[in-house]
Amino acid sequence: MAMEAIRQVTQTEQEGQRLRDEAAAAARQTLAQAEREGKAALEEARKAAGEQAKELLADAEKQAAKSTERAIDEARQDCDELIRAARARLDKAASFIVERVVNE
Repeated sequence: MAMEAIRQVTQTEQEGQRLRDEAAAAARQTLAQAEREGKAALEEARKAAGEQAKELLADAEKQAAKSTERAIDEARQDCDELIRAARARLDKAASFIVERVVNE
């Protein structure tokens, strides 16, 4: 009877060790799978962030181009206005110069 009890205890210990080994192997597999999935999710997030950054940069460049174009148009209008004003005073300036030259 004692031998049977020893055999049962030994069997139970072996079964317990087998279950612990299986649980450890399953835990390692779960951890490895979680790491793979985590790395894949991280890579996907990086890729998405990169794409979003490209889109934001493209939008910023478009806005900058529009702003630059508006500034150029405003400057061009200001120049045209100055030219018109200068042309309007050109005859008066020429008359003034002729008068000064003649009077001297």
